[in-house]
Amino acid sequence: MTKKSFTRRDFIGKTAAGLVGLAVSSKVIGLASMSDFSASMQADKSKMKFGMVTYQWGNAWDLPTLITNLEKAGFVAVELRTLNAHGVEPTLNAAQRADVKNRFADSSITCVGYGSNFEFHNPDQVQLRKNIEGIKSYIILCKDIGATGIKVKPNGLPPEVPKEKTIAQIAASLNEVGKFAQDYGQKVRVEVHGRETSKIVNIKAIFEQITEPNVVICWNSDAKDLDPPGLDANFNSVKRWIGDTAHLRPLNAGDYPYQQLFNLFAGINFNGWLLLEASTTPADKAAAMKEQVAIYNQLMANVKKM
Repeated sequence: MTKKSFTRRDFIGKTAAGLVGLAVSSKVIGLASMSDFSASMQADKSKMKFGMVTYQWGNAWDLPTLITNLEKAGFVAVELRTLNAHGVEPTLNAAQRADVKNRFADSSITCVGYGSNFEFHNPDQVQLRKNIEGIKSYIILCKDIGATGIKVKPNGLPPEVPKEKTIAQIAASLNEVGKFAQDYGQKVRVEVHGRETSKIVNIKAIFEQITEPNVVICWNSDAKDLDPPGLDANFNSVKRWIGDTAHLRPLNAGDYPYQQLFNLFAGINFNGWLLLEASTTPADKAAAMKEQVAIYNQLMANVKKM
């Protein structure tokens, strides 16, 4: 597949510019309502962008279908998850990788990165080394398909090992992986994940030992974010390490305070992607995606910097 000199992304950008002019003249031409336009402009102003993780939504679609459905719903980015039907894996040859890169370039969807299952808390040193070495082929894949980073995770603190030892092991592993990723222009996005390692106090302890600037936090919108002393204090305790991605659950499910979270992101001038990571199984996922975009736009319209 050859890259076009004038891509769909170029077209969308020019169309958006035209819409700005249309909005300015709306009183003259008598448009009925500009509420949707205002919400989208608020999102643009904040520099936060809405995307999706191919977890339960999008996991069964091939790459062309995935991109089409994301565009139709109004998303602008995606984090590809490993072992899904889109088949973007290190087994792809050079031509196939170029095709993936060009498909995204010719669309309005940014491939933010790759969601791997690599983790670095395992006390088995053989398995730990396999994870450290295994991630390298995925980092190269991210570069080849035009992505900017790979998601990894700690997944717990083994009870048989002193907590401080495991935290030091996770940090050292991330530093090693981070150094490798720098040569490929990639970020290592550490998902706040796991029974114990989703506690912000433990993530903070890990990142206090991180030396590589491209190793960053991927906020995960977990219930433990709300543990005492509360969301604001927990967020602020690690905000210096927050990178350019965050994961969200469906915005109309549960009682997570997403408006408060969005305000906090705006307060640090977050210039990255808020990625929907849905584990539900609606009958019509395409319709559910559109609904999430509408809710996101409303939240963005109400954003206030903390």
